[in-house]
Amino acid sequence: MTRAFNKRLVFSTMGALLLIETLFMAIATGVGFYYDEADQGAFLVSTIITFLGGVLGLLMGRRAPKQVGEREGYVIVATVWIFYSMFGMLPFWLSGALTAPVDAWFETMAGFTTTGATVIRDVTAQTHTILFWRALMQWVGGMGIIVLSVAILPMFGLGGMQLYSAEVTGVSYEKLSPRIADTAKHMWVMYILLTLSEGLLLWLFGMEKFDAICHSMSTISTGGFSTRNDSMISYNAAIQWTTALFMFMSGINFTQLIHLFRGNPKHLLDDEETRWYAIAVGVATLILSMGLFIHYGIEHDVRKIVELENVFITMEHALRKGFFMVTSAMTSSGFAASDYMTWPKLLWVFVFFMMFTGASSGSTAGGIKWVRLAIFAKAAYTEIKRRIHPNAVIPVRFNGHTLREQTTSNVMAFMFFYIVIIMLSVLIFCASGVAFDEAIGTAVSAIGNVGVSIGQFGPSGTYADYPTVAKWTATVVMLIGRLEIFTVLLLFTKALWKK
Repeated sequence: MTRAFNKRLVFSTMGALLLIETLFMAIATGVGFYYDEADQGAFLVSTIITFLGGVLGLLMGRRAPKQVGEREGYVIVATVWIFYSMFGMLPFWLSGALTAPVDAWFETMAGFTTTGATVIRDVTAQTHTILFWRALMQWVGGMGIIVLSVAILPMFGLGGMQLYSAEVTGVSYEKLSPRIADTAKHMWVMYILLTLSEGLLLWLFGMEKFDAICHSMSTISTGGFSTRNDSMISYNAAIQWTTALFMFMSGINFTQLIHLFRGNPKHLLDDEETRWYAIAVGVATLILSMGLFIHYGIEHDVRKIVELENVFITMEHALRKGFFMVTSAMTSSGFAASDYMTWPKLLWVFVFFMMFTGASSGSTAGGIKWVRLAIFAKAAYTEIKRRIHPNAVIPVRFNGHTLREQTTSNVMAFMFFYIVIIMLSVLIFCASGVAFDEAIGTAVSAIGNVGVSIGQFGPSGTYADYPTVAKWTATVVMLIGRLEIFTVLLLFTKALWKK
Protein backbone atom coordinates (compact mmCIF):
# COMPACT_ATOMS: atom_id res chain seq x y z
CA MET A 1 0.00 0.00 0.00
CA THR A 2 1.42 3.38 -0.95
CA ARG A 3 0.88 6.75 0.66
CA ALA A 4 -0.46 9.40 -1.69
CA PHE A 5 2.20 11.79 -2.90
CA ASN A 6 1.68 15.15 -1.21
CA LYS A 7 1.83 17.38 -4.29
CA ARG A 8 0.26 20.30 -2.43
CA LEU A 9 3.24 20.36 -0.10
CA VAL A 10 5.59 20.40 -3.09
CA PHE A 11 3.68 23.34 -4.59
CA SER A 12 3.70 25.33 -1.35
CA THR A 13 7.39 24.65 -0.67
CA MET A 14 8.33 25.59 -4.22
CA GLY A 15 6.28 28.75 -3.88
CA ALA A 16 8.14 29.69 -0.70
CA LEU A 17 11.47 29.00 -2.38
CA LEU A 18 10.55 31.19 -5.36
CA LEU A 19 9.74 34.04 -2.98
CA ILE A 20 13.26 33.67 -1.63
CA GLU A 21 14.61 33.88 -5.19
CA THR A 22 12.44 36.98 -5.68
CA LEU A 23 14.29 38.63 -2.80
CA PHE A 24 17.70 37.99 -4.36
CA MET A 25 16.50 39.07 -7.80
CA ALA A 26 15.19 42.29 -6.23
CA ILE A 27 18.68 42.96 -4.85
CA ALA A 28 20.13 42.59 -8.36
CA THR A 29 17.38 44.92 -9.63
CA GLY A 30 18.47 47.46 -7.03
CA VAL A 31 22.00 47.30 -8.45
CA GLY A 32 20.54 48.16 -11.86
CA PHE A 33 18.74 51.20 -10.46
CA TYR A 34 21.88 52.25 -8.54
CA TYR A 35 23.97 52.29 -11.71
CA ASP A 36 20.98 53.53 -13.76
CA GLU A 37 21.49 50.89 -16.44
CA ALA A 38 19.24 50.06 -19.37
CA ASP A 39 18.41 46.53 -18.19
CA GLN A 40 16.91 47.60 -14.87
CA GLY A 41 13.44 47.30 -16.43
CA ALA A 42 14.10 43.70 -17.53
CA PHE A 43 15.21 42.82 -14.01
CA LEU A 44 12.18 44.49 -12.48
CA VAL A 45 9.82 42.56 -14.78
CA SER A 46 11.69 39.33 -13.98
CA THR A 47 11.36 40.01 -10.26
CA ILE A 48 7.61 40.55 -10.57
CA ILE A 49 7.15 37.36 -12.64
CA THR A 50 9.16 35.35 -10.09
CA PHE A 51 7.11 36.82 -7.24
CA LEU A 52 3.87 35.88 -8.98
CA GLY A 53 5.21 32.36 -9.52
CA GLY A 54 5.94 32.08 -5.80
CA VAL A 55 2.48 33.32 -4.84
CA LEU A 56 0.88 30.88 -7.29
CA GLY A 57 2.83 28.00 -5.74
CA LEU A 58 1.65 28.96 -2.23
CA LEU A 59 -1.96 29.21 -3.40
CA MET A 60 -1.81 25.82 -5.14
CA GLY A 61 -0.37 24.28 -1.99
CA ARG A 62 -2.61 25.87 0.60
CA ARG A 63 -3.87 23.66 3.44
CA ALA A 64 -1.23 21.04 2.63
CA PRO A 65 0.13 18.91 5.52
CA LYS A 66 3.37 20.55 6.67
CA GLN A 67 5.52 17.48 7.30
CA VAL A 68 8.02 16.89 4.49
CA GLY A 69 8.25 13.19 3.64
CA GLU A 70 11.13 11.39 1.97
CA ARG A 71 9.59 11.39 -1.49
CA GLU A 72 8.53 15.01 -1.30
CA GLY A 73 11.98 15.99 -0.02
CA TYR A 74 13.81 14.42 -2.95
CA VAL A 75 11.35 15.85 -5.48
CA ILE A 76 11.69 19.36 -4.05
CA VAL A 77 15.49 19.21 -3.91
CA ALA A 78 15.75 17.89 -7.46
CA THR A 79 13.28 20.32 -9.02
CA VAL A 80 14.08 23.54 -7.16
CA TRP A 81 17.26 23.98 -9.22
CA ILE A 82 15.18 23.66 -12.39
CA PHE A 83 12.58 26.21 -11.28
CA TYR A 84 15.25 28.59 -9.97
CA SER A 85 16.98 28.41 -13.34
CA MET A 86 13.71 28.83 -15.28
CA PHE A 87 12.98 32.09 -13.49
CA GLY A 88 16.63 33.04 -13.07
CA MET A 89 17.21 33.03 -16.83
CA LEU A 90 14.57 35.70 -17.40
CA PRO A 91 16.89 38.69 -16.76
CA PHE A 92 19.39 37.40 -19.32
CA TRP A 93 16.71 36.80 -21.91
CA LEU A 94 14.49 39.85 -21.37
CA SER A 95 17.44 42.23 -21.23
CA GLY A 96 18.86 40.90 -24.49
CA ALA A 97 22.16 39.95 -22.88
CA LEU A 98 21.55 36.41 -24.15
CA THR A 99 18.96 36.23 -26.90
CA ALA A 100 18.88 32.46 -27.38
CA PRO A 101 16.86 30.65 -24.66
CA VAL A 102 19.38 27.78 -24.57
CA ASP A 103 22.18 30.26 -23.83
CA ALA A 104 20.20 31.99 -21.08
CA TRP A 105 19.36 28.57 -19.59
CA PHE A 106 22.98 27.41 -19.83
CA GLU A 107 24.35 30.54 -18.13
CA THR A 108 21.76 30.36 -15.36
CA MET A 109 22.20 26.64 -14.66
CA ALA A 110 25.97 27.14 -14.68
CA GLY A 111 25.43 29.88 -12.12
CA PHE A 112 23.11 28.17 -9.66
CA THR A 113 25.04 24.89 -9.80
CA THR A 114 28.28 26.89 -9.33
CA THR A 115 29.72 25.32 -12.46
CA GLY A 116 30.85 28.68 -13.80
CA ALA A 117 30.90 27.74 -17.48
CA THR A 118 29.83 30.68 -19.61
CA VAL A 119 28.46 31.40 -23.08
CA ILE A 120 29.17 35.14 -22.82
CA ARG A 121 31.93 36.06 -25.24
CA ASP A 122 32.82 39.44 -23.73
CA VAL A 123 32.11 39.64 -20.02
CA THR A 124 33.42 43.20 -19.74
CA ALA A 125 30.73 44.40 -22.14
CA GLN A 126 27.98 43.35 -19.73
CA THR A 127 26.23 45.72 -17.32
CA HIS A 128 26.88 45.80 -13.59
CA THR A 129 23.42 44.30 -13.10
CA ILE A 130 24.15 41.24 -15.24
CA LEU A 131 27.57 40.72 -13.66
CA PHE A 132 26.14 41.03 -10.16
CA TRP A 133 23.30 38.60 -10.95
CA ARG A 134 25.82 36.05 -12.26
CA ALA A 135 27.82 36.26 -9.03
CA LEU A 136 24.72 36.28 -6.82
CA MET A 137 23.35 33.13 -8.50
CA GLN A 138 26.56 31.32 -7.66
CA TRP A 139 26.54 32.63 -4.12
CA VAL A 140 22.96 31.42 -3.54
CA GLY A 141 23.68 28.06 -5.16
CA GLY A 142 27.03 27.61 -3.42
CA MET A 143 25.93 26.81 0.09
CA GLY A 144 22.83 25.27 -1.40
CA ILE A 145 19.41 26.70 -2.03
CA ILE A 146 17.91 24.18 0.36
CA VAL A 147 20.41 24.83 3.17
CA LEU A 148 19.45 28.49 2.92
CA SER A 149 15.79 27.61 2.75
CA VAL A 150 15.86 25.28 5.75
CA ALA A 151 16.79 28.27 7.87
CA ILE A 152 13.83 30.25 6.48
CA LEU A 153 11.13 27.67 5.67
CA PRO A 154 9.90 27.38 9.29
CA MET A 155 8.53 30.90 8.76
CA PHE A 156 6.16 29.28 6.25
CA GLY A 157 5.34 26.44 8.64
CA LEU A 158 7.43 23.90 6.73
CA GLY A 159 9.91 21.36 8.09
CA GLY A 160 13.43 21.00 6.77
CA MET A 161 15.12 17.75 7.89
CA GLN A 162 14.28 15.76 4.76
CA LEU A 163 15.31 18.65 2.55
CA TYR A 164 18.61 19.11 4.38
CA SER A 165 19.56 15.44 4.30
CA ALA A 166 18.74 15.24 0.59
CA GLU A 167 20.74 18.40 -0.21
CA VAL A 168 23.93 18.22 1.89
CA THR A 169 26.72 16.59 -0.09
CA GLY A 170 28.99 13.73 0.84
CA VAL A 171 28.70 10.36 2.55
CA SER A 172 27.35 11.81 5.77
CA TYR A 173 26.57 15.15 7.38
CA GLU A 174 26.98 16.58 10.86
CA LYS A 175 24.47 18.64 12.78
CA LEU A 176 25.89 21.47 14.90
CA SER A 177 22.63 21.86 16.81
CA PRO A 178 19.70 19.60 17.72
CA ARG A 179 17.46 21.63 15.42
CA ILE A 180 18.40 21.31 11.76
CA ALA A 181 17.33 24.90 11.07
CA ASP A 182 19.90 26.13 13.59
CA THR A 183 22.61 24.12 11.84
CA ALA A 184 21.68 25.73 8.54
CA LYS A 185 21.76 29.18 10.13
CA HIS A 186 25.24 28.57 11.59
CA MET A 187 26.50 27.49 8.17
CA TRP A 188 25.07 30.55 6.47
CA VAL A 189 26.52 32.91 9.08
CA MET A 190 29.96 31.40 8.40
CA TYR A 191 29.29 31.67 4.66
CA ILE A 192 28.45 35.37 4.94
CA LEU A 193 31.45 36.12 7.18
CA LEU A 194 33.86 34.47 4.73
CA THR A 195 32.30 36.39 1.83
CA LEU A 196 32.59 39.74 3.61
CA SER A 197 36.15 39.00 4.76
CA GLU A 198 37.40 38.13 1.30
CA GLY A 199 35.58 41.05 -0.32
CA LEU A 200 37.20 43.48 2.11
CA LEU A 201 40.69 42.03 1.54
CA LEU A 202 40.32 42.08 -2.24
CA TRP A 203 39.28 45.73 -2.08
CA LEU A 204 42.19 46.63 0.23
CA PHE A 205 44.63 44.90 -2.13
CA GLY A 206 43.53 47.03 -5.08
CA MET A 207 40.46 45.48 -6.67
CA GLU A 208 37.56 47.75 -7.52
CA LYS A 209 34.79 47.60 -4.93
CA PHE A 210 32.17 46.14 -7.29
CA ASP A 211 34.62 43.57 -8.67
CA ALA A 212 35.66 42.64 -5.13
CA ILE A 213 32.05 41.92 -4.17
CA CYS A 214 31.41 39.80 -7.27
CA HIS A 215 34.67 37.86 -7.03
CA SER A 216 34.18 37.24 -3.32
CA MET A 217 30.73 35.73 -3.91
CA SER A 218 32.09 33.59 -6.75
CA THR A 219 35.10 32.45 -4.68
CA ILE A 220 33.30 31.39 -1.50
CA SER A 221 30.70 29.55 -3.59
CA THR A 222 33.54 27.96 -5.62
CA GLY A 223 31.68 29.14 -8.71
CA GLY A 224 34.26 30.92 -10.83
CA PHE A 225 32.27 33.61 -12.64
CA SER A 226 34.52 36.65 -13.06
CA THR A 227 33.89 40.24 -14.12
CA ARG A 228 36.86 39.98 -16.52
CA ASN A 229 37.44 37.92 -19.63
CA ASP A 230 40.83 36.73 -18.36
CA SER A 231 39.47 35.70 -14.94
CA MET A 232 42.17 36.52 -12.33
CA ILE A 233 45.19 36.56 -14.65
CA SER A 234 45.69 40.33 -14.75
CA TYR A 235 45.30 40.93 -11.02
CA ASN A 236 48.26 41.44 -8.71
CA ALA A 237 49.98 38.82 -6.56
CA ALA A 238 48.21 39.81 -3.32
CA ILE A 239 44.77 39.39 -4.91
CA GLN A 240 45.72 36.03 -6.41
CA TRP A 241 47.09 34.73 -3.07
CA THR A 242 43.96 35.94 -1.25
CA THR A 243 41.63 34.30 -3.76
CA ALA A 244 43.57 31.03 -3.62
CA LEU A 245 43.51 30.94 0.20
CA PHE A 246 39.75 31.55 0.31
CA MET A 247 39.18 28.92 -2.37
CA PHE A 248 41.11 26.49 -0.17
CA MET A 249 39.02 27.40 2.90
CA SER A 250 35.81 27.06 0.91
CA GLY A 251 36.84 23.49 0.11
CA ILE A 252 36.77 22.55 3.81
CA ASN A 253 33.61 21.15 5.40
CA PHE A 254 31.77 24.20 6.74
CA THR A 255 30.90 22.50 10.02
CA GLN A 256 34.64 22.00 10.57
CA LEU A 257 35.26 25.69 9.88
CA ILE A 258 32.60 26.59 12.42
CA HIS A 259 34.32 24.43 15.03
CA LEU A 260 37.60 26.16 14.17
CA PHE A 261 36.20 29.66 14.60
CA ARG A 262 34.52 28.58 17.83
CA GLY A 263 38.00 27.95 19.21
CA ASN A 264 38.05 24.19 18.73
CA PRO A 265 40.80 23.59 16.12
CA LYS A 266 41.29 20.01 17.34
CA HIS A 267 37.96 19.03 15.80
CA LEU A 268 39.22 20.22 12.42
CA LEU A 269 42.69 18.70 12.78
CA ASP A 270 41.26 15.32 13.84
CA ASP A 271 39.01 15.12 10.80
CA GLU A 272 40.49 12.57 8.42
CA GLU A 273 38.87 13.97 5.29
CA THR A 274 40.32 17.42 5.99
CA ARG A 275 43.77 15.88 6.32
CA TRP A 276 43.40 14.02 3.01
CA TYR A 277 42.27 17.24 1.34
CA ALA A 278 45.03 19.41 2.83
CA ILE A 279 47.76 16.88 2.06
CA ALA A 280 46.47 16.48 -1.51
CA VAL A 281 46.54 20.26 -2.03
CA GLY A 282 50.05 20.48 -0.56
CA VAL A 283 51.50 17.63 -2.62
CA ALA A 284 49.78 18.73 -5.85
CA THR A 285 50.94 22.32 -5.34
CA LEU A 286 54.53 21.17 -4.83
CA ILE A 287 54.47 19.00 -7.96
CA LEU A 288 52.84 21.64 -10.16
CA SER A 289 54.98 24.51 -8.84
CA MET A 290 58.22 22.60 -9.33
CA GLY A 291 57.12 21.63 -12.83
CA LEU A 292 56.39 25.26 -13.70
CA PHE A 293 59.64 26.53 -12.21
CA ILE A 294 61.76 23.90 -13.88
CA HIS A 295 60.15 24.46 -17.27
CA TYR A 296 59.98 28.26 -17.21
CA GLY A 297 62.39 29.42 -14.53
CA ILE A 298 65.42 27.59 -15.89
CA GLU A 299 64.51 28.31 -19.49
CA HIS A 300 64.44 32.07 -18.78
CA ASP A 301 66.67 34.38 -16.75
CA VAL A 302 65.48 33.99 -13.15
CA ARG A 303 67.04 37.33 -12.21
CA LYS A 304 64.58 39.30 -14.33
CA ILE A 305 62.13 41.36 -12.30
CA VAL A 306 59.49 41.61 -15.00
CA GLU A 307 57.01 38.73 -15.22
CA LEU A 308 56.08 37.83 -18.75
CA GLU A 309 52.74 36.17 -19.48
CA ASN A 310 52.93 32.57 -18.27
CA VAL A 311 56.70 32.87 -17.60
CA PHE A 312 57.55 32.18 -13.97
CA ILE A 313 60.87 33.82 -13.15
CA THR A 314 60.96 33.20 -9.39
CA MET A 315 59.85 30.38 -7.14
CA GLU A 316 57.19 32.69 -5.69
CA HIS A 317 55.60 33.06 -9.10
CA ALA A 318 55.62 29.32 -9.68
CA LEU A 319 54.32 28.60 -6.17
CA ARG A 320 51.54 31.20 -6.49
CA LYS A 321 50.41 29.99 -9.90
CA GLY A 322 50.67 26.37 -8.83
CA PHE A 323 48.74 26.82 -5.57
CA PHE A 324 46.10 28.93 -7.30
CA MET A 325 45.52 26.38 -10.06
CA VAL A 326 45.48 23.43 -7.66
CA THR A 327 42.90 25.01 -5.35
CA SER A 328 40.84 26.23 -8.30
CA ALA A 329 40.71 22.79 -9.94
CA MET A 330 40.32 20.77 -6.75
CA THR A 331 37.58 22.96 -5.28
CA SER A 332 35.85 23.20 -8.69
CA SER A 333 36.09 27.01 -8.57
CA GLY A 334 37.32 27.36 -12.13
CA PHE A 335 39.18 30.65 -11.64
CA ALA A 336 42.47 31.02 -13.50
CA ALA A 337 45.64 32.93 -12.65
CA SER A 338 47.25 31.61 -15.85
CA ASP A 339 46.05 29.95 -19.02
CA TYR A 340 47.14 26.40 -18.21
CA MET A 341 46.46 25.32 -21.80
CA THR A 342 49.67 27.16 -22.73
CA TRP A 343 51.66 25.09 -20.22
CA PRO A 344 53.50 21.87 -21.14
CA LYS A 345 50.94 19.13 -21.87
CA LEU A 346 51.98 17.06 -18.84
CA LEU A 347 51.14 19.95 -16.49
CA TRP A 348 47.72 20.81 -17.90
CA VAL A 349 46.81 17.12 -17.97
CA PHE A 350 47.78 17.06 -14.28
CA VAL A 351 45.37 19.97 -13.69
CA PHE A 352 42.66 18.12 -15.61
CA PHE A 353 42.94 15.05 -13.37
CA MET A 354 42.63 17.22 -10.26
CA MET A 355 39.20 18.31 -11.49
CA PHE A 356 37.94 14.81 -10.68
CA THR A 357 38.76 14.98 -6.99
CA GLY A 358 36.71 17.78 -5.51
CA ALA A 359 37.38 18.95 -1.96
CA SER A 360 35.58 18.06 1.29
CA SER A 361 32.00 16.94 1.74
CA GLY A 362 29.84 19.63 3.29
CA SER A 363 31.78 22.32 1.42
CA THR A 364 30.68 24.36 -1.58
CA ALA A 365 32.98 22.38 -3.90
CA GLY A 366 31.87 19.90 -6.55
CA GLY A 367 33.64 16.75 -7.70
CA ILE A 368 33.85 13.33 -6.12
CA LYS A 369 34.97 14.58 -2.66
CA TRP A 370 37.93 13.34 -0.65
CA VAL A 371 35.85 11.34 1.82
CA ARG A 372 34.79 9.08 -1.05
CA LEU A 373 38.28 8.92 -2.53
CA ALA A 374 39.71 8.04 0.88
CA ILE A 375 37.14 5.30 1.50
CA PHE A 376 37.64 4.01 -2.05
CA ALA A 377 41.41 3.82 -1.55
CA LYS A 378 41.08 2.22 1.90
CA ALA A 379 38.60 -0.34 0.63
CA ALA A 380 40.95 -1.28 -2.20
CA TYR A 381 43.91 -1.62 0.18
CA THR A 382 41.80 -3.61 2.65
CA GLU A 383 40.80 -5.99 -0.14
CA ILE A 384 44.48 -6.66 -0.86
CA LYS A 385 45.09 -7.44 2.81
CA ARG A 386 42.07 -9.75 2.86
CA ARG A 387 43.54 -11.67 -0.08
CA ILE A 388 46.76 -12.13 1.88
CA HIS A 389 44.89 -13.04 5.09
CA PRO A 390 41.64 -14.67 3.87
CA ASN A 391 40.52 -15.74 7.37
CA ALA A 392 41.13 -12.40 9.04
CA VAL A 393 38.39 -9.88 9.76
CA ILE A 394 39.76 -6.60 8.43
CA PRO A 395 37.27 -3.73 8.49
CA VAL A 396 37.51 -0.45 6.62
CA ARG A 397 37.96 2.38 9.09
CA PHE A 398 37.53 6.11 8.67
CA ASN A 399 37.87 8.83 11.33
CA GLY A 400 38.50 6.08 13.86
CA HIS A 401 35.20 4.31 13.17
CA THR A 402 34.52 1.05 11.39
CA LEU A 403 32.51 1.72 8.28
CA ARG A 404 29.38 -0.24 7.53
CA GLU A 405 29.35 -2.27 4.35
CA GLN A 406 26.46 -0.07 3.20
CA THR A 407 28.69 3.01 3.34
CA THR A 408 31.43 1.34 1.31
CA SER A 409 28.87 0.09 -1.20
CA ASN A 410 27.45 3.61 -1.45
CA VAL A 411 30.88 4.95 -2.40
CA MET A 412 31.45 2.21 -4.97
CA ALA A 413 28.02 2.81 -6.51
CA PHE A 414 28.66 6.55 -6.66
CA MET A 415 31.99 6.05 -8.43
CA PHE A 416 30.34 3.66 -10.91
CA PHE A 417 27.54 6.08 -11.81
CA TYR A 418 29.98 8.99 -11.95
CA ILE A 419 32.03 7.21 -14.61
CA VAL A 420 28.96 5.98 -16.52
CA ILE A 421 27.48 9.50 -16.71
CA ILE A 422 30.80 10.86 -17.99
CA MET A 423 30.89 8.14 -20.67
CA LEU A 424 27.31 8.79 -21.79
CA SER A 425 27.93 12.54 -21.87
CA VAL A 426 31.04 12.08 -23.99
CA LEU A 427 29.05 10.01 -26.49
CA ILE A 428 26.38 12.70 -26.81
CA PHE A 429 28.94 15.50 -27.09
CA CYS A 430 30.88 13.65 -29.79
CA ALA A 431 27.68 12.82 -31.65
CA SER A 432 26.84 16.54 -31.72
CA GLY A 433 30.18 17.37 -33.32
CA VAL A 434 32.48 18.10 -30.37
CA ALA A 435 36.08 16.86 -30.58
CA PHE A 436 36.80 13.80 -28.40
CA ASP A 437 39.30 15.44 -26.01
CA GLU A 438 37.06 18.47 -25.52
CA ALA A 439 34.04 16.20 -25.03
CA ILE A 440 35.84 14.42 -22.19
CA GLY A 441 36.90 17.73 -20.70
CA THR A 442 33.38 19.15 -20.82
CA ALA A 443 31.85 16.01 -19.29
CA VAL A 444 34.28 16.03 -16.36
CA SER A 445 33.88 19.78 -15.96
CA ALA A 446 30.07 19.64 -15.99
CA ILE A 447 29.57 16.75 -13.57
CA GLY A 448 32.24 18.14 -11.25
CA ASN A 449 30.76 21.67 -11.52
CA VAL A 450 34.22 22.99 -12.41
CA GLY A 451 33.39 25.24 -15.36
CA VAL A 452 36.72 25.38 -17.18
CA SER A 453 37.78 22.48 -19.36
CA ILE A 454 40.50 21.71 -21.88
CA GLY A 455 41.09 22.75 -25.48
CA GLN A 456 39.09 25.76 -26.66
CA PHE A 457 36.98 25.56 -23.49
CA GLY A 458 39.96 26.23 -21.23
CA PRO A 459 40.34 29.37 -19.06
CA SER A 460 40.37 31.73 -22.04
CA GLY A 461 37.43 30.15 -23.91
CA THR A 462 33.63 30.13 -23.69
CA TYR A 463 30.83 27.74 -24.67
CA ALA A 464 29.19 30.27 -26.99
CA ASP A 465 29.79 28.11 -30.08
CA TYR A 466 29.00 24.80 -28.37
CA PRO A 467 26.34 22.78 -30.28
CA THR A 468 22.81 23.31 -29.00
CA VAL A 469 22.24 19.64 -28.13
CA ALA A 470 25.53 19.60 -26.27
CA LYS A 471 24.55 22.71 -24.30
CA TRP A 472 21.26 21.14 -23.15
CA THR A 473 23.10 17.93 -22.23
CA ALA A 474 25.76 19.84 -20.31
CA THR A 475 23.12 21.59 -18.19
CA VAL A 476 21.57 18.22 -17.26
CA VAL A 477 24.99 16.90 -16.27
CA MET A 478 25.63 20.06 -14.22
CA LEU A 479 22.41 19.45 -12.30
CA ILE A 480 23.23 15.78 -11.72
CA GLY A 481 26.68 16.75 -10.48
CA ARG A 482 25.29 19.38 -8.14
CA LEU A 483 22.81 16.90 -6.65
CA GLU A 484 25.53 14.21 -6.49
CA ILE A 485 23.71 11.71 -8.70
CA PHE A 486 21.64 9.74 -6.16
CA THR A 487 19.02 12.44 -5.58
CA VAL A 488 18.23 12.39 -9.29
CA LEU A 489 18.41 8.61 -9.72
CA LEU A 490 16.17 7.99 -6.71
CA LEU A 491 13.31 9.76 -8.45
CA PHE A 492 13.26 6.97 -11.04
CA THR A 493 13.23 4.05 -8.60
CA LYS A 494 10.07 2.20 -7.55
CA ALA A 495 11.35 1.77 -3.98
CA LEU A 496 11.19 5.52 -3.28
CA TRP A 497 7.52 5.65 -4.17
CA LYS A 498 6.54 2.75 -1.92
CA LYS A 499 5.38 3.40 1.61
